[in-house]
Amino acid sequence: MTSISKSKLKANMLRIFRDIEESGEELIVTDHNRPVLRIQPIDRKKAVEEVFGAVQGEVVYREDIDTPTTDEWAAS
Repeated sequence: MTSISKSKLKANMLRIFRDIEESGEELIVTDHNRPVLRIQPIDRKKAVEEVFGAVQGEVVYREDIDTPTTDEWAAS
């Protein structure tokens, strides 16, 4: 986590915003050495392939996945 003063942020705002977008890191803005703001990029939604790509085609179903599992959840 990096910090920057309000005056430095104002002078370099567009460059700093681009850096934050590229790095994904948050930035703490200070006023007289006191943290006052946090700037962070918005998480983008990941594609299914990006999340599960490493295991795609690796999952094996031993039975119908729509079969109820009431036996497993019966009260004891």
